[in-house]
Amino acid sequence: MVDKQSKKQTNKEADLTLVRRAKKGDYRAFDLLVLKYQSRIVSIAFKFVKEIQLAEDISQESFIKAYRSIDSFREESAFYTWLYRITANTAKNYLVSKGRRKESSISELSIFENEDFFELPTNDSPEQILMAQSLKDTIYDALSGLPEDTRTALSLREFEGLNYEEIAEIMNCPVGTVRSRIFRGREALENLISPVTDKFKVMNNKEIV
Repeated sequence: MVDKQSKKQTNKEADLTLVRRAKKGDYRAFDLLVLKYQSRIVSIAFKFVKEIQLAEDISQESFIKAYRSIDSFREESAFYTWLYRITANTAKNYLVSKGRRKESSISELSIFENEDFFELPTNDSPEQILMAQSLKDTIYDALSGLPEDTRTALSLREFEGLNYEEIAEIMNCPVGTVRSRIFRGREALENLISPVTDKFKVMNNKEIV
């Protein structure tokens, strides 16, 4: 059985094979990369601009930029990591050009709106539903209050599932810095949400009794 790490490595190698073909002028190889990552790239762009048509346009622009600069891809990181950074920068530049810089600074939080950050045990009683929503709101507020660099690193790790090296590549900083930001982010979240989770646990214990 192939473990997750082996599968990820195999995927990276498959991408690099296509990248090398694209560098030699094989348009079809790059088309395969586009087909493979198009939906994910649109999704990334959408988190920034919140409009599907704009997200699709930014996605197309990002792929064009990637193709034109494919020779500059050093093959040290995963192709998706490189493409992610191009897309994020393209989306942020668009928002800045339209005077919407504030949106780009909190865009990472949009992914949380559709994520079950915590799977909480519940019997769907009105009290538990309200408590679960309260916890979700608390987490969202806590994320909003984090410094942008910390929030971005934490979001890439928890929501995108990227490893520390990939996040360091995207954020253009040392791996140690990424680890520190994620640790601080998790610690801040835990301190802020622990009162709510404690109440939730007490409620569940009462239900059991």
